[in-house]
Amino acid sequence: MKLPISGFIFDSGDNDAQHAHKLFITSWNGSPRQNHIHSFSGTTTVDDGHAHQYVNWTAPAPTGVPHVHNYTTITFESQGHTHTIQGTTGPAIALPSGGHYHRFEGTTTVNGRNPHSHRYSGQTGVDVTNM
Repeated sequence: MKLPISGFIFDSGDNDAQHAHKLFITSWNGSPRQNHIHSFSGTTTVDDGHAHQYVNWTAPAPTGVPHVHNYTTITFESQGHTHTIQGTTGPAIALPSGGHYHRFEGTTTVNGRNPHSHRYSGQTGVDVTNM
């Protein structure tokens, strides 16, 4: 039996050739499936006498099923350098008024004239349908 399926492929940014792309199905047997994204932003911890701010959108994920999102961004420059922030959110946390958000946390890359990293954590904004 053949089912009509449509979707798109998203580059996950992974270096592993076997897992570098993710397939997001937008239609299954004629029924549309939506994907969504979240905003995320914040300020890192103060390390080496300064902090960095960051802002971006998560990678898309399917709506209406248990899921997480990948995220990546470059911090704003401070003290003449930036850091990369990259990871995977926690599972969806439902909001009483509808929608959901995700928590995230991690450590930046090591950069700077005096090599160091920063910790970061926060929660995404509410889900936004992008498809």
